[in-house]
Amino acid sequence: MSILMWVVVGAVAGFLANYIKPNGFGTIGTVLSGIVGSFLGGYLGNMLFGLGADADAGFNITTIITAVVGALIFSFILGFIKSKT
Repeated sequence: MSILMWVVVGAVAGFLANYIKPNGFGTIGTVLSGIVGSFLGGYLGNMLFGLGADADAGFNITTIITAVVGALIFSFILGFIKSKT
């Protein structure tokens, strides 16, 4: 069940991050960037601030914000790589 929750949180984070900074990846790309970003945000949040994006926590404001920040960081990284090629 926790993997499904990560997918849902990642999808929501991807769409929120796409609303803040449009990425042009399409719907599937937005969801995938949100999922990757949620893992990235959880990792960075835990390392830097001790904020755990716990997979069992479900929907709460901390996991959503952490996932959105991670999705934005991932979107900026992908945009940077895309502009260099």
